[in-house]
Amino acid sequence: MAGDLAAVERRHRRLKRLKDSQEVEKANAALQLAWNSGLKPSAIRLRPELVSSARPVPAAEPVPPPVTQLLNPRGIALRFYLIAVFEAHCRLAPGKRWAGTRRLQGLQGWTNFVAVDAAFSSVTGTYLRETKQERDAETSRLRQLQGALRTLEDVGVKRVQALVEVPKKANGRGRDYEDFRLMGESGRGPLHTPNLYSVPRPGDDAIAIPPDFFLRGWAHVLSPAEMATWLALQELSQTYPARHEESGVYLYAKRRKEQFGLLRDSYEDSCNTLEALGLIREVPQTRVVVTDKGPVEVSVGTSDSTSKLSFLYKPCRYQMIDEGLAADALDKTTKELIIRKHALERRQKNRE
Repeated sequence: MAGDLAAVERRHRRLKRLKDSQEVEKANAALQLAWNSGLKPSAIRLRPELVSSARPVPAAEPVPPPVTQLLNPRGIALRFYLIAVFEAHCRLAPGKRWAGTRRLQGLQGWTNFVAVDAAFSSVTGTYLRETKQERDAETSRLRQLQGALRTLEDVGVKRVQALVEVPKKANGRGRDYEDFRLMGESGRGPLHTPNLYSVPRPGDDAIAIPPDFFLRGWAHVLSPAEMATWLALQELSQTYPARHEESGVYLYAKRRKEQFGLLRDSYEDSCNTLEALGLIREVPQTRVVVTDKGPVEVSVGTSDSTSKLSFLYKPCRYQMIDEGLAADALDKTTKELIIRKHALERRQKNRE
């Protein structure tokens, strides 16, 4: 799992807080209730426009996909959009357009579907207590949810890629968050009529996401960058199933940056984390070369000191492990963070 010691400690602290407060457990229960009482979709189907860029006209600059504009590590905008898509699948038949029926708060409200941690004070080393402004868990969830809706509405130039619309209140004072409307994966669009979200029909081009991604807590635990990387690899694996099965899928620098909008460090760190969590596996790459000693199988990226042959960099190939989603996301991630934290502490101690 990638990251320096401070970052790992920060993430471990956040997950411990989520576990102690039962935030993830309760959010998982709410999502499970929505699935059980709804249509029980076997997969949540996501149109690829959310994670892949589009070229408006030939030879034009690629438009960054909406997902990569939602990578604030502390934000919940991306996870909330995905959760809203999950909820729509549980409630609406394929082809049906978005019609919101939930309030933000209350027994069946949207705040039940998100897990948030309270603000942490680096000065005192503790989580902030409730204040006169009532910084309790429910208030924090509501504020972060409203912030996520504002972020989702502000995606893209002139909000063409906005993933929600939040109307003004009837009296013109403030925003009516209760009545937000979910947009399609490519965004609102440039026309007067918004591109409202609809559940994909059978045969529509879509990425199939196993329900366990939501029901086992991964939507709450993975970082936005990790989710974006996982979705990109899911799209590639489902677009090229034979290649994925045989030798794995990969992203070269140009395609990774232009089509998926993923920076190299963020992508590689996310792949390392996803592999440590058991959600993807790296496929070993070898090549047979002829040396002075005859044919030799070597790993790609290595060099043979005898023949003095060297190989150009090759991107890592990955296969998806959807069975890994059945694990409890919070427990699995916490264990891996502890392992990584101890390894970094030993490395730091050896340097001193």
